[in-house]
Amino acid sequence: MRLRLSPLILLSALALVGLTACNNPSAQQRASGAPFDPNEESNRKMHAFNLAIDEKLFRPASTGYTSAIPDPIIDSVGTFTDNLSMPRVMVNGLLQGDLKTAGIALSRFAINTTVGFAGLADVASDFKIPRVDADFGQTLHVWGFKEGAYLELPFFGPSNERDAVGLVMDLLTNPLSYYVNSPVKYGAAFELVDRMGDRGRYVATIDSILYDSADSYAQARLIYLQNRRFELAGSGNDDYSDPYSDPYSDIYSDPYEDPYAE
Repeated sequence: MRLRLSPLILLSALALVGLTACNNPSAQQRASGAPFDPNEESNRKMHAFNLAIDEKLFRPASTGYTSAIPDPIIDSVGTFTDNLSMPRVMVNGLLQGDLKTAGIALSRFAINTTVGFAGLADVASDFKIPRVDADFGQTLHVWGFKEGAYLELPFFGPSNERDAVGLVMDLLTNPLSYYVNSPVKYGAAFELVDRMGDRGRYVATIDSILYDSADSYAQARLIYLQNRRFELAGSGNDDYSDPYSDPYSDIYSDPYEDPYAE
């Protein structure tokens, strides 16, 4: 069944790539840096849905999780989830022509999977192997695709057309999909638990954005776009890649952590 579905998913992803290439703001709109949000009405409805899920389910579960589970276990879940992403990082590094990132990702995966108890411990960092990240949305950016229109995805939250395509393609380009039974299911489960840890730990910061701001939709949109454009600054040819975007704009980051620390 998986082999029959994969070509259909691939065709859908390629169709979305074509849509992304067409649905872009004018040069004047891009120069202004303003959000390109032609689907704001439907996006706001999805934002209201996500807020309801967060308020009724995700926030209470996350605060309960971080209150009941010791920090070392929460950290281990995060390390395990990060390790599962390394094959995806390696593939995207190769697709971007970034052999250094691909090699580091392979090294981290090999060391943490073996010596690090299947990824529960970050032994690679103890060996001074740095953390790296790369996704297919970034790969599309390097290949020259623009970010397209802003999107609010169900459960995932803020995104854009290019990164929405990237979410689909990351599932297809992960080598674990061909060697591990139901890796998407297990990976999604650990990703959910990892996000619960972040949500519970930074509950005050996230609540201030989602529930205390005058317009949480506009605030979340601005934060996402600034943070994503900062991440992609210096790669590709996107006019939005501004190296001076706010480095503190990730709502899941520690507000007291130095973003420029090594």
